[in-house]
Amino acid sequence: MAEQTVLPTDPTCLSCGREASEQFYQVRGVPVHQVKLVRSRADALACRTGDIGLRFCSGCGFVWNAAFDPALMQYQDDYESTQAVSPTFNRFHDRLAKELVDRFDLHGKTVVELGCGQGEFVAMLADLGDNRGYGFDQVIRQEGAAGNTTLIKDFYGPRYTHLRPDFVCCKMTLEHVHETAAFVGGIRATLGEQSDALVFFMIPEITRILDLRAFWDIYYEHCSYFSPGSLGRLFRHTGFDPVDVWTDYDDQYVLIAARPGAGTGPWLANEHGPETLAPKVRAFTREIAEDQARWRGWLADLHAAGKKTVLWGGGSKGVAFLTTLGISSEVEYAVDVNPRRSGTFVAGGGQQIVAPEFLRDHQPDVVIIMSPIYRDEIQTALADMGVHPERVVSVETPQLEAIA
Repeated sequence: MAEQTVLPTDPTCLSCGREASEQFYQVRGVPVHQVKLVRSRADALACRTGDIGLRFCSGCGFVWNAAFDPALMQYQDDYESTQAVSPTFNRFHDRLAKELVDRFDLHGKTVVELGCGQGEFVAMLADLGDNRGYGFDQVIRQEGAAGNTTLIKDFYGPRYTHLRPDFVCCKMTLEHVHETAAFVGGIRATLGEQSDALVFFMIPEITRILDLRAFWDIYYEHCSYFSPGSLGRLFRHTGFDPVDVWTDYDDQYVLIAARPGAGTGPWLANEHGPETLAPKVRAFTREIAEDQARWRGWLADLHAAGKKTVLWGGGSKGVAFLTTLGISSEVEYAVDVNPRRSGTFVAGGGQQIVAPEFLRDHQPDVVIIMSPIYRDEIQTALADMGVHPERVVSVETPQLEAIA
């Protein structure tokens, strides 16, 4: 639950170094890991927790959790973050890989991915363009070479300068990095004088989160949040010249392509200044408590009426939704298509995570969809299983009708 007392946090922006920031949102005692596999309800309820104290830098537009403690993070064991079990996401992944290979002529090149997970994307880039692929991550389960891709359970840095990559990819990783300027600056230093190299990043986009007041997209692992403008400014500040900044996947993600330079290249049309985010930050602060109270009341009414409610999405969004609201018995189960999550439990909330097939017998009255981009995929799965809930509600466009 959000509290009124302000968390003591450092105002210094970790992206641009200024102290012109304000704390605008806080949640205490949330799980520090959302997608580590928790094997029992007792362990889920006793999980390690931390605080969120989001700050907004009026100098560059960066948003970050200034209460974040990197020492709490342990990604190595039982960390399950892959999205490659969803047909919808896989279609996006395939399209993105093909677009990058075609647009940036990645043929016969050396490509490196930082935070590669289990290497699905870097393998696609390698195979599509007959490239040499190298993936780096601490959560890799199986190291070594397979085909033209090599997975390395390590951090990419100066010891790997000999790879001289033509393309450096970093997807869904920078949001986990607290000292963002140091991280991106380290990549710039490793690339040295390779002015023809291209760097590509993809991360969640903060404008959408602010506009939707999407508190379910704010969780401890994600300590850094960017808009197109603040991301462009970070790369310029650390010695890159942005080539393009854009959004994709229903505007959930912001993507940037940049080359090593001096940070003095021409500004792009959508590198909007921090003043465009400031009113959105104020509106988020003003209205978020009412939004959360509405959700709590509606879920409590469903429970009191004897309705069976499940959440579709047992990953980060689902964990953040349940734990930020403090929901326990009001939602019985979280559904997830990832078979590795089936039978595990939601950190902090204690709900059991079940496979979609579980719903055939359970027959829920209400299904809450955590990622609306998967709505068609989910509704097709429900229909195919003969599951016909009274309500299917998307968190982004909720219609919280009174409960009869």
